Amino acid sequence: MLLKKPEIIEAILGHHQNFIHTINGLNETEFLSTPPGKWNASQQLDHIHRAVQPVALAFGIPKIFLKVFFGKANRHSKSYDGLVDKYHKKLQEGGKAKGRFIPKSIRSDQRKDWEDKLITNIERLSERIDRYEEQELDYYILPHPLLGKLTLREMLYFTIYHVQHHRALVLRNLELN
Repeated sequence: MLLKKPEIIEAILGHHQNFIHTINGLNETEFLSTPPGKWNASQQLDHIHRAVQPVALAFGIPKIFLKVFFGKANRHSKSYDGLVDKYHKKLQEGGKAKGRFIPKSIRSDQRKDWEDKLITNIERLSERIDRYEEQELDYYILPHPLLGKLTLREMLYFTIYHVQHHRALVLRNLELN
């Protein structure tokens, strides 16, 4: 079953607010403490921002350019669970962030600014999703650095799941410290 636009927007806003709430609840040590071989919470925040920003930008591109630059879908969109399964498979195969998606640490005094940037991008994305007809979410595609070509709906599913995944990592890493 495919999630509809209102459900997608609600999930994107809600899960990102939960992530920010989790980050806000961390003291300075928890925010900056890095378990061996893991990202700290500040890096998780930076990574989520780096992942959301290009999606928000892409949803602002005129549709004709999406079609010209990236093409159109030649298959139906996966379900939310199908997309999550594909992501887990890629992670199990050793997939990880590369290039511009590798985060930097954020200083504790910059936390609020980065949270505000993330909120701005999430709100911008939510507004831009509403400009699309339901069927257009399954027509246009975007490239994903790990998952390949995704329909817009699948990219939004990824955005929903991705923040939940990284929130869980923040919470798990707190237990490791």
